Amino acid sequence: MHPYQDPRRPVGERVRDLLGRMSLPDKAGLLFHAPVAVTPDGGPVERSRGPLPTAPTTDVVRHRHLRCLSLMAPVSAGPLARWHNEVQRMAAESPLGIPVLVSSDPRHSANANPLTSVASGGCSRWPEPLGLGALADGDTVRGFAEVVRAEYAAVGIRLALHPMADLASEPRWCRTSGTFGADPAVVARLAAAYVEGLQGTELGPGSVAAMVKHWPGAGPQADGEDAHFPSGKDQVYPDGRYALHRDVFRPALRAGAAAVMPYYGRPVGVPGLAGVGFAFDREVISGQLRRDEGFDGLVCTDFGLLTDAVLPDGSVWPARAWGAEHLDTAGRVLRLLDAGVDQFGGEWCPEVVVGLVEADRVTEGRVDRSAGRVLALMFRLGLFENPYVDEARAVATVGRADFTAAGADAQRRSMVVLTDTGVLPLQHGIRLYTEGIDRTVAARYASIVDEPEEAHFAVVRIETPHEPRATLPEAFFRQGRLDLPADQRERLLRLTQTVPTIVDVFLDRAAVLPEPAEHAAALLADFGAADDAVLDVVFGHATAEGRLPIELPSSMAAVQAHPEDRPGGTADPLFPLGHTARTPERRS
Repeated sequence: MHPYQDPRRPVGERVRDLLGRMSLPDKAGLLFHAPVAVTPDGGPVERSRGPLPTAPTTDVVRHRHLRCLSLMAPVSAGPLARWHNEVQRMAAESPLGIPVLVSSDPRHSANANPLTSVASGGCSRWPEPLGLGALADGDTVRGFAEVVRAEYAAVGIRLALHPMADLASEPRWCRTSGTFGADPAVVARLAAAYVEGLQGTELGPGSVAAMVKHWPGAGPQADGEDAHFPSGKDQVYPDGRYALHRDVFRPALRAGAAAVMPYYGRPVGVPGLAGVGFAFDREVISGQLRRDEGFDGLVCTDFGLLTDAVLPDGSVWPARAWGAEHLDTAGRVLRLLDAGVDQFGGEWCPEVVVGLVEADRVTEGRVDRSAGRVLALMFRLGLFENPYVDEARAVATVGRADFTAAGADAQRRSMVVLTDTGVLPLQHGIRLYTEGIDRTVAARYASIVDEPEEAHFAVVRIETPHEPRATLPEAFFRQGRLDLPADQRERLLRLTQTVPTIVDVFLDRAAVLPEPAEHAAALLADFGAADDAVLDVVFGHATAEGRLPIELPSSMAAVQAHPEDRPGGTADPLFPLGHTARTPERRS
């Protein structure tokens, strides 16, 4: 047995021994974290089939020596476990038998954006993190993360590309639903609880490692436009609150987060920073993160900083190398390594690192430092000793009844009653008109009618308004204005004038809703809830316990005048941070 294969030896000793046995291409492969897809029956995907490029699985594992793969596929538990074991067998055939570390974006909520989450594949369904922020309860978040840990580990996912510790300071920002909200104290506390739930008291074989993002805070996007695209490359701090956004990460780091992901954004006007994307800035990574916070774990870039992506229609999605667009791929790698980054997310070109070392532009010792961090994480997770999963156990664990029940309970509890004129809870058996609700579900609560004029009450579900973007992948992101379009607003007002109407809005970011607030019989907010969860609250079978985790502005003018880096504080908000109205009584 080689020393690196002996679990009784210290992790540092195992890392040094294994690095001494690895070739330069072996090491370079560890610096890349590639997205991969899976067929519905659990087979590897060798050519991209979806709307976004994925790496050829067999090639990157066998020939490019990659050992970190991010799952982009909503595949059910059995096939996913089968795929995982096949990939591990593939890796075990290499001379050193280095296993594969599988990661994933969130899989437990209703978010339909494939660039920020993955459809569940059967995982229990919970509210968006913003809903957990509405509850502001560390025990609930810790329990949720423990469920994530169980379901992920069952199928072989051992690295979570979450939680987000970003402050939701800009009302228009499309990533708000993935945050815990706008209260710095709540966000800091819940992000730490999430890390504790994923990793346990100590990172080990029973853990799922947490990659906290997006250091040092992705919230203050100029005009709310997201940094995935050139229109949103700038992060701005008109209120001078850069430190507030950064410092919110500290509790999650102190909780032992195994990894950190910097964001794409290019900070504007922050003294001491270079005005390039965060991952390219040595002061942000080697300085503020490693020197000041003492973080020595893995730093992985957000996906796609090195190479442009050619989409199925032939269009090009440019690399998010904001402030470093002028550099070629090798130049970007050099800049990122100098900044202190360990891994390049969403990329699979290790030959670039090999070429830089062979050209004496990067030392092999620098590659060893980052490769060693990847290996140390694998050793701590116990992957070398136990890389495989049990398919039957995976099927029995993912979507387990108690996990599903806990998620459904959190959907109900996290809802917020914004207004109530005294109509809640509704009585069973009334005549009910619905829009945006499955009639079959609604029929369990009331007699469903086809016209508002026939109803005692109406219940309508709407979404936070947005301005659809014309082309992919930007069309996946819900950006732009927050107020209801004129036709939707007028239709809703006509309905409220015809029949007392309860409006429920899915808040994936702030919304400007003065008309429903004034005219609806009751206005509720959910953060990713099934129809029966909403109706249980409306009919009094469950209690909405949430308080607004973000402020709801009174107008778009107030939004546009608001400093992007200030959490809350728009002029004369319709509903302030922490708002709730009278809560409906629970029926037995």
